[in-house]
Amino acid sequence: MTQVTAGPRPSAAPPRRTGASRKRREENRSGLLLISPTLIIVLVAVVLPILWAVALAFQDVRLINIGTAGFFGEYTLDNFIGVITSTGFLSSLWTTLLYSVLGTGLAIGVGLIAALALRKPFRGRGAIRAALLLPYVAPVVAATFVWSTMLNPQYGIVNWVGVNVFGWEDPVAFLSARWLPVEVFGLEIQLPIALMTVIVFEGWRSFPFAFLFLTARLQAVPDTLDEAARVDGATPTQRFFHILLPQLVPTIAVLCVLRFIWTFNNFDDIYLLTGGGAGTEVVSVRVFNYLTARGDIGAAAAQALILAAILAILVWAYLKLFGREEEQA
Repeated sequence: MTQVTAGPRPSAAPPRRTGASRKRREENRSGLLLISPTLIIVLVAVVLPILWAVALAFQDVRLINIGTAGFFGEYTLDNFIGVITSTGFLSSLWTTLLYSVLGTGLAIGVGLIAALALRKPFRGRGAIRAALLLPYVAPVVAATFVWSTMLNPQYGIVNWVGVNVFGWEDPVAFLSARWLPVEVFGLEIQLPIALMTVIVFEGWRSFPFAFLFLTARLQAVPDTLDEAARVDGATPTQRFFHILLPQLVPTIAVLCVLRFIWTFNNFDDIYLLTGGGAGTEVVSVRVFNYLTARGDIGAAAAQALILAAILAILVWAYLKLFGREEEQA
């Protein structure tokens, strides 16, 4: 009698994971529900104004007909052509670049010096650190008023000290004079005194931000590295350039990008100090003047888009050239 061996039983089909799929869908819906308020706020407060500004930049819109303007109209490039070819645009762009680069460098340089000076603990260090934050946290209106009062050529304390202590022949109009003739080694040099003043103000007001970042990074540097360098007989300059500076390069690079972006778009400091006069008209002040004095909303929006495009190109070029080196560092 032949015995028949039963073959392997077919494996049962895997059960459908309907419960897990349903739970995942519910979690996705809950996540969308939670982020929907933030998404709506960003859409209304950020995305729509940007799209509205782009639409206005390509239309002939003025203050008198802003009510009839919409997203879709007669698009044209006349605003961009008029802005680029207008008198003073290139000079204001050069002023903006000069103000941004020098203001950023001065703020980071002063912040680095302050962070190094207050690195070691001593009595009263906390109070001094807190006092150094005052320029950054003080209202810009109050800060500009104090500076305008101190630099006033009639009753300002700076000119009083200059005339009575340093022997200046005449008071200096720091905020209203475009050029200041200065004689150096028998040569007369014209200094852009108003532009230099607003750059110094920007460096003074912004250095606490760099000071905070650099102080936090310095505290993370191991003390053993500095002690080993001291034992090997390294000078303070050698310890700074070979130990501290390599540790600070990534932080300084981030500060350069952030401060340059904020300074490039800065408006309130210059407008409150000089109103954009005496050779201090940056592009942001020029946009404001187009909007308020001329009522040309389309040209103001076009100029703002040009400013944003130039800033994006500069930041992209910086990251393209130095981004990899910073990541490797």
